[in-house]
Amino acid sequence: MELLRKGKVKDVYDDGDSLIFKFSDRISVFDKIIPSAIPHKGESLCRTSNYWYGVATSIGIDTDMIELISDSEMRVKKYRQLDHGYPFFSNFMVPLEFITRYYLAGSLFDRIKSGEIDYHSIGFKNMPEYGEKLPDPFFEVSTKFEKFDRYLNTGEALEISGLSLSELYDIREIIYRIDRRINSSVESRGLLHADGKKEFALGMDRKPVIIDTFGTLDEDRFWDKNDYDNGQINELSKEMVRQYYRESGYHKKLFDAREKHTKEPDIGPLPENMIKTVSDLYVQMYEKITGMKW
Repeated sequence: MELLRKGKVKDVYDDGDSLIFKFSDRISVFDKIIPSAIPHKGESLCRTSNYWYGVATSIGIDTDMIELISDSEMRVKKYRQLDHGYPFFSNFMVPLEFITRYYLAGSLFDRIKSGEIDYHSIGFKNMPEYGEKLPDPFFEVSTKFEKFDRYLNTGEALEISGLSLSELYDIREIIYRIDRRINSSVESRGLLHADGKKEFALGMDRKPVIIDTFGTLDEDRFWDKNDYDNGQINELSKEMVRQYYRESGYHKKLFDAREKHTKEPDIGPLPENMIKTVSDLYVQMYEKITGMKW
């Protein structure tokens, strides 16, 4: 078994005709791996992903899942990585990330606040506030294999990925189908699904296949529904870690360095009380998201 790549969260091994995902307790924000391990994080991500794979299969959506090996390891199908200049007709990973948003948060809020995105264009009559429900689902696409993710217009997405416009729309509809199940399922357990990202491959017949992991605290944003209904946003996701580094000033220093193309500052470890809080969150959210006991 050969180590193919060591990611921010999981290690990927080549096992011949399949891949092995080994989920770690590493945690990352802003494309930086934090030098603090979060106990039980890898297991939570793996088991939550396995749950949603089963849901996707039950509603007729193809996935790359083969089997759960352990609580922190799974075997998945292998797809080729698209190489510019040598496009594959089928059986390849789509080199894009697909983001669907249902509430105003994260970078979408930042881009509206900065004026990069006109709030009228997404259905708001007045400048919206953080956390407002979007008039319609907001679907967008970003790069996957570049050093830093960047958002793409439709033309760029098709050129990079080798998808046709109809295939892009097919993937969007599959995401909406999955998210309808996620949204209704977690809401019944007191959560709101604010947004999430997903990845796809095209199979041998160019049929979309959902791959990698989705519906977890690392790919998706969940809020407490009762708090939201009472006017408060309780971030039940990795967002609390991002907020810690924003409040500490690290986020500003990092993005100033990126803008000026200077050396990026090293990211510091999390304090012990934050490590325990985040670890407990991953365990508790596995139960809330899936409805299953830890």
